Amino acid sequence: MIVEDETSIHGILKDLLEEENYDTINAYSGTEALMLLEKKSPDLILLDLMLPGLNGEAVIERANHIPIIVLSAKVDPENKVECLLKGANDYITKPFDRDELLARIKVQLRMNDKNNSLEYKDLKLVKDNHTLLVKGKKVNLTKTEYAIIKQLLLNVKSVVTKSKLLDLIAADTEDCNEDSLRVHMSNIRRKIRLYSEEEYIESIWGVGFKIKE
Repeated sequence: MIVEDETSIHGILKDLLEEENYDTINAYSGTEALMLLEKKSPDLILLDLMLPGLNGEAVIERANHIPIIVLSAKVDPENKVECLLKGANDYITKPFDRDELLARIKVQLRMNDKNNSLEYKDLKLVKDNHTLLVKGKKVNLTKTEYAIIKQLLLNVKSVVTKSKLLDLIAADTEDCNEDSLRVHMSNIRRKIRLYSEEEYIESIWGVGFKIKE
């Protein structure tokens, strides 16, 4: 998301990012940015501070669950410190260098991707939107199935006992018991098999389950 009220700078940023194959969401005020964020969830926000309506600092306070790079003409160190303490991830002063900006964007996206996903072989669980990808293909999971595979991927090298697994997923689903757990496991395996021949979930007889190494 580009949040910049000066149309010339906004256009430069939009063209630069689209040349690098990024999709952009465009806002020209802090108020518009927050309205768009109610419907969309960008991977990164490029944020000016001096905006009409709500200023950039207000956007940082309300949207710091998303990585934010501030792009501002304010060069005072106090402004930088204030923004970083409020939740911004990086701060670049204008005028900015094209290559430096692209490099900092890549760093933030890479860091966010590591924190926001669990990966094992061809499996990738994206925690932010509760999505499981198998070889890049989206697998539709129920809330309970998602909670189960998440716990198994968090404990790749360990056997998760049935009782422990039920405790771990209790906050996400209250209707699961040992009998229905077997059904959920079967459904997860079947859905993964749609895109991969590899068996990922191993049953440890009488004990529990683990990710098969």
